[in-house]
Amino acid sequence: MPRKLLIRATVLAVAALGATYSIAQDNTFKIGLILPMTGQQASTGRQIEAAAKLYMAQNGDTVAGKKIQLIVKDDTSVPDVTKRLAQELVVNDKVNVLAGFGITPSALATAPIATQSKTPEVVMAAATSSITQASPYIVRTSFTLPQAAVSMADWAPKNGIKTVVTLVSDYGPGLDAEKYFKERFLFNGGQVPETLRVPLRGPDFAPFLQKVRDLKPDALFVFVPSGAGAAVMKQFLERGMDKAGIKLIGTGDVTDDDQLNDMGDGALGVVTSHHYSADHPSPLNTKFVDAFTKANKGLRPNFMAVGGYDGMRVIYEALRATKGQGGGDALLGAMKGQIFESPRGPIFIDAQTRDIVQNIYLRKVERKNGQLYNVEFAVIKDVKDPGKTK
Repeated sequence: MPRKLLIRATVLAVAALGATYSIAQDNTFKIGLILPMTGQQASTGRQIEAAAKLYMAQNGDTVAGKKIQLIVKDDTSVPDVTKRLAQELVVNDKVNVLAGFGITPSALATAPIATQSKTPEVVMAAATSSITQASPYIVRTSFTLPQAAVSMADWAPKNGIKTVVTLVSDYGPGLDAEKYFKERFLFNGGQVPETLRVPLRGPDFAPFLQKVRDLKPDALFVFVPSGAGAAVMKQFLERGMDKAGIKLIGTGDVTDDDQLNDMGDGALGVVTSHHYSADHPSPLNTKFVDAFTKANKGLRPNFMAVGGYDGMRVIYEALRATKGQGGGDALLGAMKGQIFESPRGPIFIDAQTRDIVQNIYLRKVERKNGQLYNVEFAVIKDVKDPGKTK
């Protein structure tokens, strides 16, 4: 072949390849899933990734003519790493949605990137009230600590608990849990003689629990991030605090479904308030738990899993509503106001706050069929985030 024809053929081939790549890009919808897959919050990442993959397996990987691609990145719960990964996903991978975010500082670190690039940020785990106010592109499918804490502060004084010491991890969600529990509990006539804060990284609960034992309150109210509940429970029992008549109450993180069976009989009777239990008695949840367990070698889904599962549903439905054509603003608009039945019960994405409205359940740890479960015994319906109702 003459040199000119060869060059021309090569140019045409490269152009055709570029066009094919461009079409492939146009037909691909990318979700950048940033999670702590290693480190202290690794159970959060494992649960959310498993739930996202289950949703895709059940609902297909094509929506409105777009092939869904899930790109999972491990941020090890370090906000600087989260920010760098989010930047790379937006600039290099051209993702359509950022999702995941195991802890509040990671969700907040990504907020400016979501705003600047007009990329929806679907928060599937982090639970500080203020997160959705950090960017107009943030939508939350997990929960907020004030939702759970206020519900417990209403229940406790009606059930013989008059004095409570609070023990929380010293970062956004913990401060929210402390503030909203204390405010509501005092309003309801209770007393909070002490508020204790434990470092988030490498926490040692022992000296704090000893202080609680010395104060002898009716109950200890605890918030720790998912994955740390077992350590609190172990040390609470080792110090004989249950035998000293101190009840353990808290938000559902402390009796995390992922770890509950390993906590043993000492966890029996612990009352918590939360938005999801693997024991939630609905046909949809029964199917979800069965499918999740089968797909993940017997792993029980926890509240992080349901945040990931519902987050994928919100993304899929937004893509479907925009007929696969919408950019960030259109997708965001289609995420707002979604109402649907989740494995946790009915939920609603508030169009004004972009935050989740959902039922909060009071649950007690009981043994059922040889296993420990958070068994629901009361429900507060359609709870908005109290942090946004003032």
